[in-house]
Amino acid sequence: MRAFAELLDRLSLTASRNAKLTLVRDYLRVTPDPERGWALAALTGDLRFDAAKPAFIRRAVEARMDPQLFWWSYDYVGDLAETVALVWPARPGANREPELSEVVDALRGASRAEVQTLIEGWLDALQPTGRWALLKLMTGGLRVGLTARLAKRAAAVMGAEPVPAAEIEELWHALHAPYEDLFAWLEGRGERPSSENPGRFRPAMLAQAIDEAVDFAKLDPADYAAEWKWDGIRVQAVNERGVRRLYTRTGDDISKSFPDVVGALDAEGAIDGELLVMRDGKVASFADLQQRLNRKTVDAKALANFPAAIRAYDLLAEGDEDTRVLPFAERRKRLEAFVAKEASPRIDLSPVQPFETWAEIAALRADPPAGDPQIAEGLMLKRWDSIYEAGRPKGPWFKWKRDPLLIDAVLMYAQRGHGKRSSFYSDYTFGIWTDGDGGARVLTPVGKAYFGFTDEELKQIDKYVRDNTIERFGPVRSVRAEPHHGLVFEVAFEGLQRSTRHKSGVAMRFPRINRIRWDKPPGEADELATLERMLARMEGR
Repeated sequence: MRAFAELLDRLSLTASRNAKLTLVRDYLRVTPDPERGWALAALTGDLRFDAAKPAFIRRAVEARMDPQLFWWSYDYVGDLAETVALVWPARPGANREPELSEVVDALRGASRAEVQTLIEGWLDALQPTGRWALLKLMTGGLRVGLTARLAKRAAAVMGAEPVPAAEIEELWHALHAPYEDLFAWLEGRGERPSSENPGRFRPAMLAQAIDEAVDFAKLDPADYAAEWKWDGIRVQAVNERGVRRLYTRTGDDISKSFPDVVGALDAEGAIDGELLVMRDGKVASFADLQQRLNRKTVDAKALANFPAAIRAYDLLAEGDEDTRVLPFAERRKRLEAFVAKEASPRIDLSPVQPFETWAEIAALRADPPAGDPQIAEGLMLKRWDSIYEAGRPKGPWFKWKRDPLLIDAVLMYAQRGHGKRSSFYSDYTFGIWTDGDGGARVLTPVGKAYFGFTDEELKQIDKYVRDNTIERFGPVRSVRAEPHHGLVFEVAFEGLQRSTRHKSGVAMRFPRINRIRWDKPPGEADELATLERMLARMEGR
């Protein structure tokens, strides 16, 4: 457990992506089985314990110390695992530190009634860093700035002869923790595990952001197809030998959340596309799709109110044939025939937008068709002769995002962050002006953002929040916000949609802090009518 705890600690304090990859690679090289396998499962999010809940952790610490003192500490630190690791009053005579595999084996077989006793014994035996790692492992919230994809990439380069990361991705859903067969292959001690399991995930091909000033001078528009970048989530739908699966672009299986989509996969093959909520052939808002996301199960009401569908834009397999090696032009023709054969309201085709010059497609990007607010993110450009390559190759595919929308809004509330930001007020709720009772101007919240600023700016905003707090609500502070006193943010966002959950009636898509307007009086920030006009233009009214 100590080596795993040290790994997590170093990952949490390391900013460089390459340095994180090196840390994980070196850990996998020197750590024996099955410890390293369980660690890799934890880092990739494939290790969960149904019986271990945060409530058991809180109950354990409240039984050891004054509950009010614990909650004051928790309020200050802002992270449950970090707080308990620091304040835990260990009892003398504890047993030796447990190994990671011991913890995993015990938690996988433990009942809920046994979990609290296990937690107390382990916390007594471990030092603060080990306690923190244990609690992060139990709750599944590692938060060490490492993606599952980067952890798999570290595994790909751990052997004497590195293998392509895409091979690990393609094998992953046929593997089982603690991955002893995978490590044997990577270290040259065994055969390559088979990826020929039906319903498998194919690593996604990703696009490069285009540099208009540089790339267009080198590219011929006749070589590229253009499609809208739809405002949903990227998915891969697979039907092979009776096994049907729906994956996110990172390979997470979301089949149980979307049985209506999975049930529509009749033809054998694999398609790449965008998951959307669609009614009568029209794309609904992303807010509607959010009603279906992150649910383990979905009831009949949600299925009826938020019908999901796939807008397909690539064909990865047809029958037993791997079509990824074919040029995009050929895959596109076969995709059109595949979707027509399915003839399902749950699967339609992302249309190609005809153009002859970059100026022509730029004009379309700047002014998309009215009445379809889900054309929010811009365009995709794909070479007609490109094969489907895993990863992000330079040149075949480009994403050409629309310029973000901007408004000036006033900081209203601030909340402490997590992990490295747990000591700072880094999550900001902002509002814009509207008419209140009696005609007075009041602020109404329109969004929340927690990125877009530098570390130095974070310190400046944090000091402002502390100096201008007027009320406290647990970890949240209400900040002074008046026409002549307050802090203005220039907020960038990708789109707008109507929302009954927000008091303002509108919700922003991907809001972030574009810059801090220390120079601007709060009274000159935007009004709700500004957002309403933007939304009306998007809806074609």
